[in-house]
Amino acid sequence: MKVQTSKVDSPKGEITLYTLSNSCGSSVTLSSLGAGIVSVIVPDKDGRMADVALGYANPADYFYDGPCAGKVPGRYANRIARGNLRVDGRQYQLAINNGPNALHGGPEGFQNKIWESRVTPTNEVVFTLFSPDGDESYPGNMQISATYTLAEDTDTLRLTLRATTDAPSVVNLTNHCYWNLDGHNSGSVLDHTLSLAASRYLPTDDTLIPTGTMDSVEGTPMDFTSPKTIGRDIKESFPALVYGKGYDNCWVIDHYDRSLRTVATLAAPLSGRTLEVATTQPAVQVYTGNWLAGSPLNKEGRSYNDYDGVAIECQAMPDSPNHPDFPSTQIYPGDQYQQIIEFRFKN
Repeated sequence: MKVQTSKVDSPKGEITLYTLSNSCGSSVTLSSLGAGIVSVIVPDKDGRMADVALGYANPADYFYDGPCAGKVPGRYANRIARGNLRVDGRQYQLAINNGPNALHGGPEGFQNKIWESRVTPTNEVVFTLFSPDGDESYPGNMQISATYTLAEDTDTLRLTLRATTDAPSVVNLTNHCYWNLDGHNSGSVLDHTLSLAASRYLPTDDTLIPTGTMDSVEGTPMDFTSPKTIGRDIKESFPALVYGKGYDNCWVIDHYDRSLRTVATLAAPLSGRTLEVATTQPAVQVYTGNWLAGSPLNKEGRSYNDYDGVAIECQAMPDSPNHPDFPSTQIYPGDQYQQIIEFRFKN
C-alpha cells in the first residue's frame, strides 16, 4: 500500500489530498475538505481502469456544492423536519436549508469544513474534526473522526466513522459519494442495476420528511429486493418518485443487528463493474442524482447532468429525533458512536 500527499490552497485554507494505491493497481484519492472521496480508480471486466466516483476538477469546488459530492455531512446527515430538534427534553432550532427542513447539519455542516488529517503507520488516512457546542445549533462539544482504509489485495475501501460528546446530542454520519461504474464522465446510471437488502422503505411527505411508517416495497417502484435497472420505474407517477424527481428515499435494512452486512449491490452491464456496499448502519438512502445539473465542472471539464451518478448513503433514518419508533441517533457522554461502511468493487 502506498500513500501520496499533496496540498491545494483554497479561500478557506489549505486542502490536503491523499492518494492510496494498492497491489491491484487501483487507487483512491481523499480530501481533507469534508473528509471526502474525490476519486476511485478501479478496473473493468477487461482490466481497463476508470474513475467511478463523481467529482470536480477543482478541489476547492467542493465547498458548498449542492450535490455534497463524496463528502461526510453532519452532524446529522439527511433531513430533520422544520429544523426542530429535541434532545433530552430541550428544544433546539436548526438552520433551515432545504425547503422547510434542515439538511446535512446545516449550511456550515461537516461537509464544508476542512478536517485535520494524518496518515497512520498502516497507511490508513484519518480525518478528525472538533464540533463545538452550539455548532449549527447542535448541543454538546463533539469529536468526530473518519478513517479510510484501502485493502492491499482487493478493491475494498472501508470507512469507519466515530464520534464522542460531552453532553447529550444526536449524530448521524455517512458518505455522500456518487457512483457511475462505467466511469464518472460516462453519462446516465439509469441502466445500472441495483438490489437492496430491504423489503421496507420510509414514505415521506412532499418535502421528503418521513411520515413515520415503514411500508412494504412489494408491488411498488420501491422494490429492489431483486436486481432491476435504476431507470425501469423512475418515471412512474408514484408519490416518492414525484416528490424527489427520482429516487431520494430511505430503505430499512432487513434483519438489522448492527453487524457488517452487504446491503446494496450496484452493477454496470457495459463495464462489468460491480459495487457491493456493506454497513453496520440501520438504513440506506438512495439518491439518483436528480439535481446534479449545474454542478461545478467535473474532472473532464463539464458539468454533470441529472442521473449521471447514484449515491448509496448508509445511515440512520432521516428525522429520527422526531420519530421515537426509529432507531435512536442520540449520543451521551461516555458513548462511542461507531459505524462502518465498506465499498467493495469487483469486475
